[in-house]
Amino acid sequence: MKVNWNIIKGIVLLGSVGFLVGFSYEKNKAVKISEIDVEFEDGSNLFMDYQMVNKLLIQNGKTVKNQPKSVIDLHNLEANVISHPMVESASVFLTVDGLLKTKIKQRTPIARVITQNKSYYIDSQAKTMPLSENHSARVLLISGDIKETDNEQIHLLVSKIMGDGFLKKQIIAVEKINKNEFVLIMRVGDQKVEIGKIENLDSKFKNLNSFLNKTMSDQTIDNYASINLEYNNQVVCTKK
Repeated sequence: MKVNWNIIKGIVLLGSVGFLVGFSYEKNKAVKISEIDVEFEDGSNLFMDYQMVNKLLIQNGKTVKNQPKSVIDLHNLEANVISHPMVESASVFLTVDGLLKTKIKQRTPIARVITQNKSYYIDSQAKTMPLSENHSARVLLISGDIKETDNEQIHLLVSKIMGDGFLKKQIIAVEKINKNEFVLIMRVGDQKVEIGKIENLDSKFKNLNSFLNKTMSDQTIDNYASINLEYNNQVVCTKK
């Protein structure tokens, strides 16, 4: 009977590979978390700090550092981090040598709401974001009888303002008045700009741009007590 050495070699090789894989797997499971590394994306204005994130990387009531890799629930840890109201997205993963890596993208505030009862940010996704003890964002101030149900409208208004290079420099605050109407507070001049309800903003801001450019160039802006954009395709002003 002729022995097929190729088959025998293949079986031996396959067994060796299986042994090495199993050995590596068991060894990898025994590796403990050596360090926790936190990386913040996009910018240096950190509303969160590393200590805040470390407190979210908790499993079974204790830090994951020095726990075996085999018991780490990455999905649960990632969910903990994402649940924080200052976090927009996050990923948590392990390296071969036992490093727990966490990458975080923080929310981007576009406006700060100030009411009698509380203060908070509205972020770039129209979601509510708490203030931070670590950093204060320089964004438009929103005052008046603001509710969180106004987030979408305020997000639309602020996005239009910030998307206009000229108005972005001229408007410093927004105030909500009666019947869900809004007024703009200008950097130049002591008058308020009444825009009414948040609708037809493109037309209203086009008219406002034209008016401000003219009155600033001829230095007559201070002659007006009020500026009203509520009426269709026109700017109605009252003089002092």
